[in-house]
Amino acid sequence: MELPLILLVLGMVVLGAIAQRVAGLGFAMLISPFLVLALGAHQGVFLVNICGVVSSAIIVPRVWKDIDWSMFRWLCSFSVVGSVAGALLAGGLPQAPLSIVVGATVLAALLLSLILVRANVTVAGQVPKAGAGFLSGLTNALAGVGGPAVSAYAVLARWPQRPFAATLQPFFVVTGAVTVAMKFITTPDQLPPLPGWAWIAVAVFIGAGVLIGEQVQRVVTDRHARFFVLCFAFFGAVTALVSGLRAL
Repeated sequence: MELPLILLVLGMVVLGAIAQRVAGLGFAMLISPFLVLALGAHQGVFLVNICGVVSSAIIVPRVWKDIDWSMFRWLCSFSVVGSVAGALLAGGLPQAPLSIVVGATVLAALLLSLILVRANVTVAGQVPKAGAGFLSGLTNALAGVGGPAVSAYAVLARWPQRPFAATLQPFFVVTGAVTVAMKFITTPDQLPPLPGWAWIAVAVFIGAGVLIGEQVQRVVTDRHARFFVLCFAFFGAVTALVSGLRAL
């Protein structure tokens, strides 16, 4: 892989890590479409899965006291099933259809977030939790984007932002780790061909992005952070969708 492309990847993971720390989610939704365009659908999603695990693992100790472990166990129980199913499906999709899946998933997530903000509906019980966990694991494995399903559940269940954002971090670690493990088993050839130093740099830049995000969090409101993530993700999703459709 050439140096300019590696630098682009590093720049994207920094932005994703900042968004993840400020808003609790957004890493994958922000960078997945762009990495798919830069690396191809399979390698881009694989890299997003790996980076998502690393970024959330770095954040977990910082939000430990706010994690809702009961909610975590419920969501993870079903996200693991979705992750396995999604990894198996993704491995059999050609590049162009998978690129379309990534773009369409992010666009659907953005539309859903705009609708739910105005919704006056409340859900309760274990079935919605199970559904959110399964869909999150499925879309994470297919498109690298696991946040929208649990985010939608959080809005409808009136889950407060602080424990929601904290609980998502260990949830993303487990869901992402299962997805990565499945892809290493089923499609190891889809791992991006980064040199060893670049993998180390990815981890370092994610850590730097988390630290920057902690500073940004003090001066930027959640509303403004989410607005930036939504706008950037919308542009990337449309581009990935159009690219996939042209390639068919």
